[in-house]
Amino acid sequence: MATSSGNTTISSSTSEENRNGSNSDERKRKRMESNRESARRSRMRKQQHLNDLTVEINRLIRENNQIDQTINVTNQQLVNVEAENSVLRAQMNELSQRLDSLNGIVNDINTLGGVGLFEDDGLGILGDFGNMEGYFGNFANNNIIGNNSWNSGFFNQQPIMASADVLQY
Repeated sequence: MATSSGNTTISSSTSEENRNGSNSDERKRKRMESNRESARRSRMRKQQHLNDLTVEINRLIRENNQIDQTINVTNQQLVNVEAENSVLRAQMNELSQRLDSLNGIVNDINTLGGVGLFEDDGLGILGDFGNMEGYFGNFANNNIIGNNSWNSGFFNQQPIMASADVLQY
């Protein structure tokens, strides 16, 4: 009986090994299946991330193109404004020079008081206007000069000043 009980023990352990081996194979198969599924999910996540990045790249490229267009338009506007500013500065300088000249004339008139302004200096510079007696009488003896009208009213005011309205065209 000892031999038969030994055989029973051997056959029991063999069937246990078969079950354990079978369980081990089953666990191995399940683990491999789980790993495959996990790898598949990882590849899907990776692909989705790649798709998301591609969409983001395309959005950023469009946004970058719009910004470039805005910059180009703004730079063109800047060039136009600088050109207009240059023209306005040149006009302002010209008008300032004219204003200085007019203020000089007003100062000369105020200094001279109008006396002898239209008299012929003998050099013939005034030409036909040198002797104004035929047209308006003699300015030097006229009451206009006698009353010193050049120093009253308009010419006796402050120097001529330019305003921003004058610079508009």
